[in-house]
Formats: sequence, structure tokens, C-alpha cells
Amino acid sequence: MEHPHVLVIEDERDLLVLLERHLRALGCRVVSAESGVKGLELAFADPPDMVIIDILLPDIDGREIVRRLRADERTRRCHLVVSSVLDAPDLLYLATELLDKPFGRASVTGLIDTYRTSRAQEE
Repeated sequence: MEHPHVLVIEDERDLLVLLERHLRALGCRVVSAESGVKGLELAFADPPDMVIIDILLPDIDGREIVRRLRADERTRRCHLVVSSVLDAPDLLYLATELLDKPFGRASVTGLIDTYRTSRAQEE
């Protein structure tokens, strides 16, 4: 999969724009949501390859978003990445990967490289 479809769910506008910029530079097709409700709507309407989810959202906790995505047949196989400033051991258990905040271009590139490698191995 050369150009992954990535959904970013992040309520902090500056971080959202930064993630979008990094992901597009890596050749990803990016859609974004600033709330958990909108993110779930987008994910179920057009299931992405990867979802990057902020844990601390104002409307729905990121952990609940992960649970809902994992429970639904349409999104069960999405590569889920949780993004947080929290040092919570349960975060990596919930998702495929963890993106620590603050993050830089190298961290985002690493996520996409890991995703591409895992998909190539599945084929």
C-alpha cells in the first residue's frame, strides 16, 4: 500500500495541522477531525488504513474511540496509533503504536514506515 489513507483525530489545531503536513509530505491521503464524534463518523463512513487518536479529547475519551473502532467490523483491522502526553501503560495495550507528544517529523515518518512494513509482510 503505497499511499495510506490516514485519519487524524486531534482537538489541538496546531498539532492537527502539523500532523497533516507531515503525513501529506510522506504521500498519505489525510482526513482529520477535531472531535471524537466526528472522527468516528469519518472512520465508519470511509474506513482508513491508519487512525491517529489523541487520548485527551473533550467529547469522547480516546480509549473509548479505540474500543469502538476495534468493535466495529469496518474498522477492526485499522492500524491504530494513540497520541498523548500521558505516560499511561494501558495506551500501548489499546493500540498498534504510540505517538508521544511532543512529536517531530522523524516520529511521524517512523509510524508510516512501520505501517508500510507491516502491510508488506501481510501480502
